[in-house]
Amino acid sequence: MDFTDKEILRILQRDSATPVSEIAEAVGLSATPCWRRIKKLEEDGVIRARVALADMEALGLSLTAFISVKTAQHTESWLKQFAEAVGRIPEILEVHRMSGEIDYLLKVVAPDMASYDRVYKRLIAAAEFSDITSTFSMEVLKETTELPTDYA
Repeated sequence: MDFTDKEILRILQRDSATPVSEIAEAVGLSATPCWRRIKKLEEDGVIRARVALADMEALGLSLTAFISVKTAQHTESWLKQFAEAVGRIPEILEVHRMSGEIDYLLKVVAPDMASYDRVYKRLIAAAEFSDITSTFSMEVLKETTELPTDYA
């Protein structure tokens, strides 16, 4: 990726609906070469998808929780069962396998504590854990979907 590709990517990460003509002007290309670069970024897997980012508050999702999970079972079958279970719970936005004290970290959104509790109960019914702890976000200080392009 050259500087122009990175600029195109920065623009698309801010707003994927930006017209190609505007992107082309911003990066000093005509529309057709700019469009070709965008298509190549998609074909190469640099751009995975173009999505609309919904506002959590507008959807009534005012609670964000992080669930720390420890398991005594580190088998392929347990991991498969766990992955399938979290995949079926739409309130679970992210699942990370971690190093250190916890095995997995989950990001969950819900409208309220009662809704969160239903998610929690579905989760603990789906797999066996040795420890599970929830913490709740009180304020978001930074949130972005824009990845840095300086390393590409």
